[in-house]
Amino acid sequence: MKLFRSTAVALALTTGLLALPAYADAAQQNTSGDPLYTANAPKAFSMIGDLLIARPLLIGATAIGAVAFVISLPFTALGGNVKEAGQALVADPAREAFARCLGCTSSVQNEY
Repeated sequence: MKLFRSTAVALALTTGLLALPAYADAAQQNTSGDPLYTANAPKAFSMIGDLLIARPLLIGATAIGAVAFVISLPFTALGGNVKEAGQALVADPAREAFARCLGCTSSVQNEY
């Protein structure tokens, strides 16, 4: 009986190890159809971290940037760089918070 049990365990382990490359190839394929998402292919833990940590921080940065933009508006208007200040303080954090895919690292590829 001990020989049968040892043989069964060895056969199960060998079969499992031989099936790993086939499973790994199937797990890497992304079927969403979006080329940007396929290129980035974020993992589940990065999506959860992005949803729970990064997005709220980016939304807060957008709100703080909007307040800073309004406060600095007279000075940027005198300097002639209102567009650049709005881009850096409001538009860039808002794009990262709302326009990029969940778990992706940057929305730079999304720009046209």
